[in-house]
Amino acid sequence: MRATKIQRASGPLILGLGILAAAAQVAAEGEEAIDEAYSNGSTSYGGNNWFENTTLGGYGELHLNLNSDKDNAIDFHRWVLLVNHRFTDRITVNSELELEHSLAGDDKPGEVELEQAYIDMAFDGGMHLKAGLFLLPVGTLNETHEPNTFYGVERNPIEKAIIPTTWWEAGLALSNSSEGGFSWDLAVHSGLNMDPAKPFDIRSARQKVAKASANDGAVTARVTYSGISGVTVSGFANYQSDISQGGGADASALLLGATGDVQMGAFRLRGLVASWDIDGAAAAAAGKDDQWGYYIEPSYSFDFGNSKVGAFARYNEWDTGGGATDSVSVGINYWPVDNVVFKGDYTDEDGNDSFNLGVGYSF
Repeated sequence: MRATKIQRASGPLILGLGILAAAAQVAAEGEEAIDEAYSNGSTSYGGNNWFENTTLGGYGELHLNLNSDKDNAIDFHRWVLLVNHRFTDRITVNSELELEHSLAGDDKPGEVELEQAYIDMAFDGGMHLKAGLFLLPVGTLNETHEPNTFYGVERNPIEKAIIPTTWWEAGLALSNSSEGGFSWDLAVHSGLNMDPAKPFDIRSARQKVAKASANDGAVTARVTYSGISGVTVSGFANYQSDISQGGGADASALLLGATGDVQMGAFRLRGLVASWDIDGAAAAAAGKDDQWGYYIEPSYSFDFGNSKVGAFARYNEWDTGGGATDSVSVGINYWPVDNVVFKGDYTDEDGNDSFNLGVGYSF
């Protein structure tokens, strides 16, 4: 018997209530400290001096792609504005507005997107509660993707086709970190909705919380360890009982993945592996029930006067149905200052090569 919409949503709903209950318990422990801050007059977050607790940030990147198999292209890929405000010592709002491809509107190539807009409440013991629209804790780039923080002009293909970076949802999330180097994240949130025109294509299933169907929610969890100097590893999972949102496919989907990041002096090694297991006869018939990908990226950086130079190589392999694809990228990053980067790389993807140039910044 097919589950009702309420039955399908009950799992994430129950988990969400559990997150709220846990947050309420932690909030009770921290309430006294918040009240004390107000009574001491240490919080002046509203009124005429609100701007003293409001911060602006942003990032942007321009790409030039010289391709052997298609037209060359130049694109101001992203322009992003971050606006954050601190209400109290423990409560903030964080937001991110993005313009993609420089120009948006009817028949224009770009989009204006709200990628983050959430309340963050900090409690004793390293606990945080997010409520609103936030980036999911998956992969290597989804939460931290400013252009000066990664190698290569374009983002790696695994975090486009398998992990649909940038991927944000709306809901509740708890996170906690300890002095021993362990941290965890647990979120209940809105889910994917498969596009019938692109069946079981994960990237096109993002709803971006724009009048999104909420018949079937999802859960994401991550565990991270960084207790060894220079080493960070994580494992993550995302589950949704029906990525068609009750549209008839009855396709449950499970994403499992792991990341590794090892820094040894000037040498760094990063890697990612991720796979989707999509249930149901329709996904199997389309050959898209098992989608996977991985990359490995060694790099070496050194100081160059007051600036920094880094070289990298990356091997990627992935399969979204219909056979595996691989690519190799090699290139150089130049940082005149930490928050500005000039990039160049050569990429060969199944015999189709491209030379890419880019400039990016964040502040």
